[in-house]
Order: sequence, then C-alpha cells, then structure tokens
Amino acid sequence: MVSPAIAFAFIPFLMTLVIRYRYYFLLFWRAVVLRKVQDYVTGLSREERAFHYVMSNCIPGDPENILGTFDEWCFHSEYLSNLGPEKGRILERLIYENAPQTVLELGTYCGYSTLRMARTLTLNARLYTVEMDERNAAVAEKVIRMAGFDEDTVEQIVRPSDEVIPQFREKFEVDKIDFVFMNHWKRCYLRDLQLLEDYNLLREGSIILADNVIFTGAPHFMQYAKSCGKYGWKIHRTHLDYFRHIRDGMAELTYTGVK
Repeated sequence: MVSPAIAFAFIPFLMTLVIRYRYYFLLFWRAVVLRKVQDYVTGLSREERAFHYVMSNCIPGDPENILGTFDEWCFHSEYLSNLGPEKGRILERLIYENAPQTVLELGTYCGYSTLRMARTLTLNARLYTVEMDERNAAVAEKVIRMAGFDEDTVEQIVRPSDEVIPQFREKFEVDKIDFVFMNHWKRCYLRDLQLLEDYNLLREGSIILADNVIFTGAPHFMQYAKSCGKYGWKIHRTHLDYFRHIRDGMAELTYTGVK
C-alpha cells in the first residue's frame, strides 16, 4: 500500500504533466470521450452530425461558406479531422501554383479538403477522391454535390486505396497523376506511394502532399521519401487541425524519378 507521503509527492509531477499536455488531454476529450457520448445519445456518427449542422446553416452552391460552416462546427462543437483553414490554405496554394490536370485524393473523409482543391482547379482539370468508409463517403458525396461540383469535376471512389491504385489507369483512362493528396490512414502512406511508383502513375514533377507527418506521424513514409532518391521534399510546419497549440506538418514531395 502506498503511503500518503509518497502519494502527495507525486502530485506536483502529475500537475506538471497535466499542464504540459493539457491540449492533448483536450483533444482526447473532444475526439474520443465526447464523440462516444454523442454517438450514443444521437445514434449518429460525428460526421453525420456535422453534416446536419452544415446543411442547416450553410449556403448551398457556395464552397467558401460551406467550408466556413464546417470550421465553425469544428472549432466550437465537435472535433473532426478535417484539414482546417491553416493547412487548407497550403493545399490550395500548391494546387494553384502547380495547376494539375489530374488530382488524386486518398482519404475523402467529409469532403472538406475535396472542396478546397476542387474550387482551385483549372478548367478541364479533374479530381478523383478515394474513401473506403461508406458512411463517411455518403456524407462527402452530399457535401461535394451541395457545393456545386459535378462528377465531371470531382469523382468519388468508394473503395480501399490499395485496390483503386492498381486499376486506376485501366478504369479511369489516366496515364499520369499530377498531384496526390494523402490524408487517409498514416500506415498506408508508404504502401500507396510505392503502388503509385510500381504502376508508373507518377510523372517527373508530380507532387505528393501528405498530411499529419508530425502528429501523429508517418515515419516509415518519410524515411523512404528521404532515402530512396526519387523525391525532392520539404516539410510545411503547421498545427493540428483546429488545435493551434499542437504542432503538426505536411510533407511535400516532388517526384524526380531518379533512383
């Protein structure tokens, strides 16, 4: 049995731990505890709850307003792992600067980053967005169409990414992909990057932008990108979506094809 003196000795340590990591505790509360309570009470997923809020408060056909309504929900109601405004601006800038004609998004989630990219595309460019979770894909499909983007601009594919990539050229008649945005399961980043290479879907100069490479991190993906000799790379240092006190980053890779 622990004596009271020893127990009291740990109090300053515990207080220091709580203060130092308070934002991580807050993230856990909002993303896990509150989510489970709300799931039980409402019978809806948090993504569906967010969609109902957005649908009730946004202006259909106005992507900027829809994005802002999503941000309002995420800042003040429940946490969603959307891209958020800070990272969203980086994504849009890269789309604008590189003017890709063919974009592949891995991880549609609720369609937030899809809208960010779709509204920045040049004329006749096309975005293919892949989501394996059928419930999230259903939400994203409604969001994308509510924003005014048709299937000629944005096509959603509801399948696992490792099934889509090998069949991508044959099914969608796409020779090369100009821009890839990865925001799905971090453990899949390296696998899917190598699939893109194996099926010769990247051209010299293709951009791969990968989110959350600092929090929660994708170490094997980054180690490969730095050491394989096929990519130029840099890190955009940012913060976790809707948590400005938690550091995060996005990795921008440029495919050179050099081994």
